[in-house]
Amino acid sequence: MTTLSIDALLAPPTDIAERALDVARSMASPALLNHSVRSHAFAAALGHAEGIDFDPELLYVASMLHDIGLVPVFDSVSAPFEEAGGRVAWVFGAGAGWPTSRRERASEVIVRHMWSEVDPTFDAEGHLLERATSLDVSGSGWDAWTPDIRDGVVARVPRLGFAAEFTECIRDQARRKPGSQAERAVLGGLPERAARNRLDD
Repeated sequence: MTTLSIDALLAPPTDIAERALDVARSMASPALLNHSVRSHAFAAALGHAEGIDFDPELLYVASMLHDIGLVPVFDSVSAPFEEAGGRVAWVFGAGAGWPTSRRERASEVIVRHMWSEVDPTFDAEGHLLERATSLDVSGSGWDAWTPDIRDGVVARVPRLGFAAEFTECIRDQARRKPGSQAERAVLGGLPERAARNRLDD
């Protein structure tokens, strides 16, 4: 089992990853930005702990942009926020000089982070991001991370009222986009689980 320091988990692995962080920093609210940074750290920590081979740059970029579709300027009238965010990532990848296949991978990872489960043999980055965001939003899978990782990441990247802000966003998405993953999440009790997330203790 390989573990990384909190500093290593928080550091963008490439110049392109650093640009994705700059996009998130410029466009997202402080709480949503910190959620994206924590999500990457939790995803990378899980990948190393469980020996899952993943693309560090792809995972970082997808983590930074996975909720960009919740930002008002990128919020689609009709498309689910994860699909809108995936398209933003596609455009980001084009600007970064990525081939079309890599742009599509970034989009897929972002869309799949809202799935209830992603097989790691099918999509390692999608699997890691889904599990990491589930931890950060609702505390799901708590024991997959050691206390030093959970506590260390939150200490370095504070929550800033994320649960309340995200719940408001996801309820709004559910109301405006019936049949979406957001609506299914709300109907499945996500707001209540987010309010009880032990990361806020």
